Amino acid sequence: MADTKYPTLIPRFLRYVKINTRSDEKSTTIPSAEREVKFLHQLVDELKEIGLSDARYNDANGYVTATIPGNADHHVPTIGFLAHVDTADFNAEGVKPQIVENYDGHSVIKLDAAGEYTLDPKDFPALKNYAGHTLITTDGTTLLGSDDKSGVAEIFSLAEYLLAHPEIKHGDIRIGFGPDEEIGTGADHFDVKDFAADFAYTVDGGPLGELEYETFSAASLHVAIKGKNVHPSTAYHTMINAIQLGIDFQNNLPQDEVPEETRGRAGFFHLLSFEGTPDHAELDYIIRDFERAGLEERKQKAQAIADKLNARLDEPRVTVTMHDQYYNMIDVMKDHMDVVRLAEQAMHNLDITPDETPVRGGTDGSKLSFMGLPTPNLFAGGENMHGRFEFVSEQTMAKAVDVLLEIVQLNAAK
Repeated sequence: MADTKYPTLIPRFLRYVKINTRSDEKSTTIPSAEREVKFLHQLVDELKEIGLSDARYNDANGYVTATIPGNADHHVPTIGFLAHVDTADFNAEGVKPQIVENYDGHSVIKLDAAGEYTLDPKDFPALKNYAGHTLITTDGTTLLGSDDKSGVAEIFSLAEYLLAHPEIKHGDIRIGFGPDEEIGTGADHFDVKDFAADFAYTVDGGPLGELEYETFSAASLHVAIKGKNVHPSTAYHTMINAIQLGIDFQNNLPQDEVPEETRGRAGFFHLLSFEGTPDHAELDYIIRDFERAGLEERKQKAQAIADKLNARLDEPRVTVTMHDQYYNMIDVMKDHMDVVRLAEQAMHNLDITPDETPVRGGTDGSKLSFMGLPTPNLFAGGENMHGRFEFVSEQTMAKAVDVLLEIVQLNAAK
C-alpha cells in the first residue's frame, strides 16, 4: 500500500523491524541491552533530521524525547505520545517482513516456504477483519516487532505531517521513545517532570479502535529450589530432587488459572520458564489480576505453597521472591476520564468504534499514570504479538496516525 498521506510510515516501519532491539530480562543495566541504546541514538538522529532540534537521549533512563513546537495563538495543554522500542522474549534476529497485498480475509497465509507455519483463519479468526488490507507478516522464524515499532513509526509520521502542515494549529507535543517495556522496567526511571506533558498516550495497543485505560495489576514470581543430589543407587530417603519439588510447586497452583484457560477479568499464574537439575531448580512466573486485592491473594497463595512444601522437608528448600511490576491504571484514570473522552471523540470523528475492553496485560502507561502522568493506551495495529504469528495491517497503522492527528486538533480546539 502506498500511503500518500504518510509516505514514510510503512518504509520506516519495515526498516525498524529489521533491527534487533530485544530487551534482556536478566540484565541490570538501563536500558537492558546495548542494541536498544544503539537504536535509541539512531532515533535521536532521525528526529533531528525531520526538524525536531531538541531531540535527545537521556543517559539516566534510556528515553529519547523531543518536542513538536506548538503554533497555536492560545494556551493548549501539552500532549505526550510515547512508544517503546524493545521487542518481547522471542527471536528478533533476522526479521524478514513479508507483504501480503489485498488479503481476501479467508485464505491461509503461508509464512515460511515449507508451510510449517501459517496464518490460518481457523486459528486466527481476526484475519477475517482484514479483507482488502495489505498485511505485513513474519517469515515464521521471528516475531515481527509491531509491538511497538508500529507505535514508533506512527508517532514519527505524526511529527512529519504536522511539520509539513503548519496550518494545523496545536500546542506543544512531547514525544517519548523508551526501552524495556517488555520486561516491565522501562518506565521505572521515567522523568515525568522533565517530560513536561499535561497528559499522554502510549501508542502500544493492538487492533483498530483499542483504547485502554484499565489493565492488570502485575507481579513477578521467582521460585528457587535447593535439592540434595546423591547417586540414584543410594538415593532412598536421602535424595531430594529439586526438579520434583518444582513440579510439586506447579501442581499445587490452581490448574485452571492459567492464560490458556482464562479470559475477561479472570487473573492467572503464568509459568514462563522451568530449568533445573536434581540439585537445583528455578521457576519463573508472572502473576496477573485486575484487582489489587486479588493480586495480593495470589502472592499469598504462592508463599503458602512454598511454606507447605518446606514443612515436609529437612530444611527450607523452596524460596519464593516476588516483586510488584505495575498496578491497574483505572485507579488513577478514573479521575482523568477527560483524557479518555478526548481519544473517544477523535475515534468517533473518524468513524472508528472505540474498543475499551480492559486489557489483559499492561503498558508503560500503567506506571506513568501512577507517577502523575495520566496515560491511557491507543491502538497501534499489531495482532498476535510476541511471536512468529504476529502481523499488522498497513491501513490500520495509517488510521492510528489519523487518530493521533485528530487528538491533537481536538485538544487545540477545546
